[in-house]
Parts: sequence; C-alpha cells; structure tokens
Amino acid sequence: MAPQLYVLYEHAAGYALFFVKEVEDIGSLLPTVEKAVLDFTLFASTVKLVSFLPFKSGTNALDNVNAVSEGIVHEDLKVFLSSNIPKLQKGEVLLGINDTRISGTIQEETGIRCTTSDAVTEILRGLRLHFPNMVKGLTMQGEAKAQLGLGHSYSRAKVKFNVNRSDNMIIQSIALLDQLDKDINTFSMRVKEWYSYHFPELVKISSDNFMYCRLVKAIGNRKAMAENIEEQLEEITMDSAKAQGIISASKMSMGMDVSPIDLINIESFCSRVISLTNYKKGLVEYLHKRMQSVAPNLSTLIGDVVGARLISHAGSLTNLAKYPASTVQILGAEKALFRALKQKGNTPKYGLIFHSTFIGRAGAKNKGRISRYLANKCSIASRIDCFTEHPNSVFGEKLKDQVEERLKFYESGEAPRKNCEVMKEAVIESEALIKAEVEAVAEEAKKTKSKKKKRKSEPVDLTEEPEAKKVLTENNQKSAKKKKAKKQPVDDEDVKEVEPEQMEVDTPKKKKKKKQKEEEAATEEENEPKSAKKKKKKTKEIDAVENTEVELVLKKKKKKK
Repeated sequence: MAPQLYVLYEHAAGYALFFVKEVEDIGSLLPTVEKAVLDFTLFASTVKLVSFLPFKSGTNALDNVNAVSEGIVHEDLKVFLSSNIPKLQKGEVLLGINDTRISGTIQEETGIRCTTSDAVTEILRGLRLHFPNMVKGLTMQGEAKAQLGLGHSYSRAKVKFNVNRSDNMIIQSIALLDQLDKDINTFSMRVKEWYSYHFPELVKISSDNFMYCRLVKAIGNRKAMAENIEEQLEEITMDSAKAQGIISASKMSMGMDVSPIDLINIESFCSRVISLTNYKKGLVEYLHKRMQSVAPNLSTLIGDVVGARLISHAGSLTNLAKYPASTVQILGAEKALFRALKQKGNTPKYGLIFHSTFIGRAGAKNKGRISRYLANKCSIASRIDCFTEHPNSVFGEKLKDQVEERLKFYESGEAPRKNCEVMKEAVIESEALIKAEVEAVAEEAKKTKSKKKKRKSEPVDLTEEPEAKKVLTENNQKSAKKKKAKKQPVDDEDVKEVEPEQMEVDTPKKKKKKKQKEEEAATEEENEPKSAKKKKKKTKEIDAVENTEVELVLKKKKKKK
C-alpha cells in the first residue's frame, strides 16, 4: 500500500495541513503537480485542505515562527499534527515539510516520518500561490498584512536579541579604521603633491603625514612667515634642529609662488586631514575599550587591531571560537591557499596573524612554527572569551607569556614551562579575581541596604510642620484669641488698649518696649506730611467713637445682669 502524503504549510496567519491524493510513487507525482501549479482547478483536485489552525495573536505567531526557525516543535504545532494526522503504522504516513531543520524534531516528538522531496517543494510552491483561495475567510489583503506584520516583528526580534550585537560594534569599528587609514594616506599624498609646487623641500624634512599637514598649516606662505614661527615649528616637530632646517630651507627653496586663494584651499584641506587623524585616534581608543569588554584575553594576547580583524573576518566571536587552530592560522589568506591547492604548491603559513609582533620578531626559519603556536593560543583565548561568565585578562597574559617563552626557546634553547602548570596558575588567579569582584558587589549591596534601613528607621519629627501649615496655625490662633477677647466682659480701661497679642501681664521690660515704640511712632508722625497726619487723626477719631459705643453696650449688659 502506498503511503499517505500530508503537507504542512507554515503561513503568517497559521498552520495549514493538506492531503495529497494517493499515488503509488511520490516521484510519479512530480509531473502532475508541475502541470497543476498554475491552474487552481487542477491544483485543488490534487491537494485538499485537511485543517487550518490560525494564530491567536501576533506574539503567538512570533513564538511559533521563532521555534520553527530554530528547529523546535512548538506545543501548538505538536497538538495540531497529533490531532489531524491519523495514527497508522510506520511508513504508511508521510509528512511533507519545507524546512529540513525541523524534520528530525517532528519525528522525535510525534513519530511521523517527514520528507522533503521535489514533489513536496512543488506542492508548497502551488500552496504559496493559491493559499488565499483554499482557506475560507482569508483574502489577499489579509494575507499581505499578516506577512508584513510578522516579517517586521520577526526581523526586529532577531536584531534585538542578537547574541553577536557586541561583536558587531567591533566589526564596524575595525572596518571604519581600515577605511580611514586608506583615506588619510591618499589625502596626505594629495596635500604633499599640492604643496610641493610651493615648498618642495618640506617633503624630505618631514615624512610623517600628520606632522606634514600641521607644518603646512603653520607655515602657509613660506615668503611671508610669522615672527614666532620657529616656536610653532618646534612644538610640532619636537626638534629644534629640524625647525631651523625648515626655516633655512624655506629661504633657499626652489618652489614657485602661490596665490592666496590656492593657499586657503590647501590649508582647509590640511585641516580636514588633521581632523580625520584625530578622529582615528579616538576610534582606536573606542576599539580598545570594546575589545577589553568583549574579548579581553584575545586582545591582550595578540593586540586589539589584529584580534578585531580576526573577529570581523570570522563574522563573530562565537564563529572564531568554533574554528580550529589550523583555520585561525590561515584566516585571511584564503586566496593564496586555494591557489596553492590548484597549482599543487606550498600552502601559506599565516594569514591575519602575520601582523602580530611575535611573527615579526621570529627568525625566517621559525616564522611558520611560531605562527602555528600562536594560532593555537588564539583559539584557546577566543573560546575562553566566548564562553566564560566572568571575563578577565588573566588567561591572555599567561598565554602571552607562553608565546614569549616559546620565542626564547627557538632563539636560545631555554625549555619553556609546561602548559598544565601555566593553566593551573591562571585558574587560581582568575578565581581570586572573581572572588574579589563578588565580594565588592556584595559590599556595595550591603551599603545600599543599610542606607535604606537608616532612612526607614529615622523618626519623623511630627512637631516640625511645613512653613505653610505653621502660618495657617498661627493665623487660626490669632483669630481665636480675637474672638475670646470680644466675648469676655472687659473693664473700660482695658478695652481701649487691649489687643490679642498683648493679653499677658505687663512686666517692666515690656513697659520699656512700649515707651520705645511710642517714641518711634511720635518721630514718624513728625516726619510725615500734613495730609498723612490728617488721615491718622481721622482714623483715631473713628476708633475713639467705636470704643465709646463698645463701652456703652457693655454697661447696658452689666445693668441687665
């Protein structure tokens, strides 16, 4: 009996399972499917929809797609396949799948045998074309929206949760650094050619590109140099003899005269080159910091620039860690390797590792040996950096010492230490560093906790009220005292002068204060103009009338009592 063929189609809207009509051999199905792909009626007669499971939400769709891309069977897919595919004997049911990474996990989880034949790929091509017509309620517009939304969310998640996102900064910075080196060299050559028409002797005196551009900007027109030019040239060249040589050469120069407009353009171009070199220095510092945080052992062993080039050539630090030492040795010399294999010549001994100082210091006979040894140590350092939880540069320093000892062994014959002893020392030192870091973190945490506890345990002063509340309480007390003073039956003498603030008994000190106040008031009255005095008199008369009225009312009350 021919096996029954089911096809799983993962769409942005959900999972769909299709049944292909029985055929004795799946290979004989290919020509019929190829004919029916473009015609929907023929395709619908060969392929029938069994079930469709739409995704519940956008997050659910993203979870399922991530699981499929990583070769994992999601719970939704497992339930969907187990409930819709009939449980027959082994070999009687085949499941057609587009992605080969998930076929093994489906077979382990559900026990269904999977296939990825040419006929299955043609069926999936037809499903991609006619899928909206085969599922009820799904339109072309809805399909496009689902695909667009899921595509955006999937790519965003891949970028956000990329394991190599710290490596990407190193890759971009080393690429920019190499490009800047090329650009600065070409621009400085252009400056030298341009300014040599005016002052050709300067090229022989200063060979450094950065120094040459600074000198051109300082000198300008050699016939009209400033008086303090010698001091400026000494600051730039850091050599008094060279500065005097430049001045003497400018007086005896064979160059032609230059116009002010040409000189302005040359100086502006020099300033651009100087700014680019300064930016390059800042970029080198940034690369050093990134390498110390991402791959400290590799950077201490072989240097920041060479280590960054190895990471960028491999694609990421994890890829470099997966490479064997033989691949790391010739990384960057692929063209020479394949040329040697074609022509049956000698294969290259080193690639990017050649730029390290160790190979340059080794003799001509020992260059291949030291490059092989260095590649071995680089692969170890990259694996430690990639998979360690507490990165530090202890292993890199020890590996560097081993390479130095091997160089001495090749030169003088001194026996180096064994690898086992060096690695034991490195493990002990790294454990001590990790313990110190953990203790420092724990102390900081304790300090923060103690500060929080102190803040909580400090008693809150309820007596200390805010200023606004104080003012309100004082005003309320004053108003209450005024009301009490009005309600109490007071004698005639007290009513005239009693105020709410002066309810206490007059002591001799208070009497003195009263006299001083009265004297100050008298001096103020004398100094004030007549109009102000008249107003005060009127107010006093009104107050006297009011006081007499209050006295009469109080007398009447007493008589009634």
